[in-house]
Amino acid sequence: MTDAATPAGVPSAAALTSAVRAPDTAGAVAAAVRAGTLAPREAVLASLARIEALDSRVGAFRVVRAARALAEADALADRPDLGRLPLAGVPLAVKDNLAVRGESTRVGTAATSSAPAEADHETVARLRAAGALVVGLTHVPELCVFGTTDGVHGIARNPWDLSRTAGGSSGGSAAAVAAGMVPVALGNDGMGSLRIPAANCGVIGLKPGYGRVPAGIGDGDWYGMAENGPLATTSEDARLLFAVLAGEEAPEGAADTTGLRIAASARSPLTGIPITRPYADAVRAAARLLVDDGHRVRHDDPPYPLSLSSTALARWTAGTAKDAAGLDPELLAARTRRHAAVGRLLARTPLLRADHRELLRRRLTPFFERYDVLVMPALARRGPAAAPWHERGWLRNVAVNTAYAPTTPPWNLAGWPALTLPLGTLPGSAAPCAVQLVTRPGGEYRLLALAARIETRRPWARTAQL
Repeated sequence: MTDAATPAGVPSAAALTSAVRAPDTAGAVAAAVRAGTLAPREAVLASLARIEALDSRVGAFRVVRAARALAEADALADRPDLGRLPLAGVPLAVKDNLAVRGESTRVGTAATSSAPAEADHETVARLRAAGALVVGLTHVPELCVFGTTDGVHGIARNPWDLSRTAGGSSGGSAAAVAAGMVPVALGNDGMGSLRIPAANCGVIGLKPGYGRVPAGIGDGDWYGMAENGPLATTSEDARLLFAVLAGEEAPEGAADTTGLRIAASARSPLTGIPITRPYADAVRAAARLLVDDGHRVRHDDPPYPLSLSSTALARWTAGTAKDAAGLDPELLAARTRRHAAVGRLLARTPLLRADHRELLRRRLTPFFERYDVLVMPALARRGPAAAPWHERGWLRNVAVNTAYAPTTPPWNLAGWPALTLPLGTLPGSAAPCAVQLVTRPGGEYRLLALAARIETRRPWARTAQL
């Protein structure tokens, strides 16, 4: 879907397609715009060209803001502070559960209003103030519930393997970055919704710690589990975006990662769910890289509580029940209605006790006093097929989601920073494998610096070849 009206001066689809070229990093785009060697309009045109050429196959965007993004690029070029903006002229995709002024926020469903938002979400406003240009809003599953991105507005596919889901719920954002349609995107993570699609699509996804970045996602941020964060193809781009989102200046140089104490664990946090060999092997490969980089690595498992599965299910479903309240149930998919109904039941139980985060942190803190960082699988298995999962039953969806992505929820429950990054490829495929890095509160820059060290030692292909 594109702007309803395309004014004079906006290139035709054919002209955009003919201009398609390989994408630059966000840092490179911003540096060129600040230096005056690239106009913001040119940066947006390059992004629109990639979208026009590729998105019919990938399905990343619900709305492409071609005319508005170009007009905003021209306005940006006249800003007197252009030479000081950290994201000057950088094309940006925004997940369709965050308000973008002048656009509807549909959250993957027919049950939400089509009325345009009157103001930007705070995170969008921060990115725009830093010079980013919103080129579109990306597909999400209905109410951002599941780890596959499909619904009434479309299906987002993994650019590395179009037969597979991009993941969810920030699936459209991750796919847009992996396909090179934009260098960076904004998403959020309530049970893995940044890290799951990042792992599928071979990009970096950072879930900040609790309260580090403004949240305001739905009604109550899924009981405080949901955080907004960046998706990027390089650790430096992720660092750049995170600093803006957190309202900070990125620190000079990388955070100190000299001689860290690192735990490597291939165990699933949820009892009874196996980690398949490619993802366990990725953890071992990361451990070897980190040993070679001078760190002290030991294979050790965190003391996950047995109650983790039930606690996660309670907050996952009860958060959906809050978000669904007031929406017409006839316009919601059956799986969403059932998810919300389960949540309403579980909300009456002790599983939603207010001190769950403190209890989990108390259990995990001794482990993280022995180790600075945990390296663990990003997923348990490769993402499922790109299919209309929203038309299938609730139990089947829950089973598939839990079997392939059991490793992300603990860090939403604890409110601790976690990051996924590509490492190697899956057997018989060009699709990426991935690992996850976790640390205690305040350690986002440490995770980004460690990711940069891994990126240096084992670089990954930044963009899928479609």
